[in-house]
Amino acid sequence: MRYLVISAAVLGAIALIVLLVGWSLPVNHRAASEATVKSSPQSLYRLINDVDRFPEWRPSVKRIEHLPDSGGKKRFREVGSDGPIVFEIDSAVPDQRLVTRIADRSLPFGGSWTYELIPRGDSTTLRITEDGEVYNPIFRFVSRFVIGHTSTMEKYLADVRRRIETAGNPG
Repeated sequence: MRYLVISAAVLGAIALIVLLVGWSLPVNHRAASEATVKSSPQSLYRLINDVDRFPEWRPSVKRIEHLPDSGGKKRFREVGSDGPIVFEIDSAVPDQRLVTRIADRSLPFGGSWTYELIPRGDSTTLRITEDGEVYNPIFRFVSRFVIGHTSTMEKYLADVRRRIETAGNPG
């Protein structure tokens, strides 16, 4: 019985520490990641902007559902391993820059991803900058210390690399 009480106390202390540290972390964060791939900016832009084809090259995306535009912005729902997430395209400069934003206020996180395409001879650097928001303090702790702010971007960039390597010119 004594070990059960000690175990419960230790688990309670860990939960309290996670909660307190999560509360001390800022809601907003900025993280970035990039990769250089053998593709033109035009082909790479077509790949990352063609939401209908995401399920073909992003294993975490099962399907895309188109939604009505809002305020002149294209909206869609990604349904996949992270559940359904509604996105909108904030701005787009073909072959140079694309900004998407999570448009679902019911999630414990939100924010935007800015995709910058930087020509490098016969290759292009894709730089993703996440301006994220994590509302729940426990999820803030997990996002910062367990998952890492760049993990989703790294997975996305790996998917881009794999698509370009297997499909050649993606556009």
